[in-house]
Amino acid sequence: MATLTIAPGEALPGGVRTATKIDPGHKVAIRPIHAGDPVVKYAQAIGRATSDIKAGEHVHSHNLSFDQDRLAISPQGAPEEASAADRARTFMGYRRGDGRAATRNYIGIIASVNCSTTVCRAIAEEANRRILPKYEGIDGFVPIVHDQGCGMSSTGDGMMNLHRTLAGYARHVNFGGVLMVGLGCEVNQLTLYGQSGAGHEKRHFNIQEAGGSRRSVERALGMLDEIAEEVGRQRRVAIPVSEIIVGLQCGGSDGLSGITANPALGAAVDILAAAGGTAILSETSEIYGAEHLLRSRAANDAVAAKLDCLIAWWENYVALHGASLDNNPSPGNKRGGLTTILEKSLGAVAKGGRSPLNAVYGYAERVTEHGLVFMDTPGYDPVSATGQVAGGANVIAFTTGRGSCFGCRPAPSIKLTSNTALFRAMEEDMDIDCGVIASGEATIAGLGREIFDLIIDTASGKKTKSELFGYGDNEFVPWHLGATL
Repeated sequence: MATLTIAPGEALPGGVRTATKIDPGHKVAIRPIHAGDPVVKYAQAIGRATSDIKAGEHVHSHNLSFDQDRLAISPQGAPEEASAADRARTFMGYRRGDGRAATRNYIGIIASVNCSTTVCRAIAEEANRRILPKYEGIDGFVPIVHDQGCGMSSTGDGMMNLHRTLAGYARHVNFGGVLMVGLGCEVNQLTLYGQSGAGHEKRHFNIQEAGGSRRSVERALGMLDEIAEEVGRQRRVAIPVSEIIVGLQCGGSDGLSGITANPALGAAVDILAAAGGTAILSETSEIYGAEHLLRSRAANDAVAAKLDCLIAWWENYVALHGASLDNNPSPGNKRGGLTTILEKSLGAVAKGGRSPLNAVYGYAERVTEHGLVFMDTPGYDPVSATGQVAGGANVIAFTTGRGSCFGCRPAPSIKLTSNTALFRAMEEDMDIDCGVIASGEATIAGLGREIFDLIIDTASGKKTKSELFGYGDNEFVPWHLGATL
């Protein structure tokens, strides 16, 4: 695979010369491949050749297609061991009343239904203008709004997903307090969520009972002033690194993602997991074709079987809608050099490092196991990250090869680029350049250590580029399943 642009006729290792220009992230055959033969990358099949390919020719969607092949599992090596110093490390976080550890100190304004989203945004805007300046210890007031909550069945997967997601945000440790606002007549009633919070104060009311939109804003500000008085007194304290929970994301991937950014993040995950922390790998539709690598590391048969059930569900789900999981690589992915879902998945799985897979969770389920775990989510980044945060992630680490812009309040989002050109072009959005691995300036292990350090610094309050710009208010997107009624 090319790390830089390769001109036509340029010599490659083994005496092969390129037949055409090869762009960064794209593949070139290093030996002849016959039509029907598997094409191998990462020591795994990524598809089959649809025509004869000569050595030196470009290998992409014009001569390579998706196939169900799985090669034998290559030895993946042991994960890096955490040193005694790693295990003893701490971060400066907030200790909540129920004992959980937070990396930020926000107050959330959560809409139960799409009908209350405008009011929730108005409440957050006024609270940030009128209340926040009085409290140095509060990071901000965050509106958590969405387009669901009514016009849907009160039972079934759709409502279960929404309720689990909103409940996860309502108890999220990075919220020092929460106000939930409903309309009053919606399917998703506020009474489903109870009055008490988990380690913080939670209140709620309906717009219809408050007497309208403007009155609701004023009523909310009175409640938030009381909540802020308590939340604003909280201060950071030293907390073991084992209480960090990182959600792993990738978006706008390219051909280098699985060679630089993803394995570097995987190296950081191995250190964190060995030190007792937690990393959540997700995006089930983007591990398809590489699930056997995770299955081989399952802590027990029950974990492996649960992963198998997720893959079977997704195969049936996309077939029901007349789609294919191989439709997943986006046009941007393909311009960056990715051809099939197998190639994309094999690179995406690298974010999980080499640690054992200790548990498998449903979407937005509360994560309680330590080490590497898996959560069932779609590959669509906002939906996936929303599930991870609902499950308890207090930091997000997000790799990109094409330039995804993303934030996920209340969890800070670290951005890692797969190539140096992207880092230079969008440095105001990106936190670490992993392209230095491709240029030989850094190793996967060395950069993994740098990412691990940045995760700790971020958990301790260092603002990410996404936070500095203000991302995070519009990326709350619960997974919508079921009929709209």
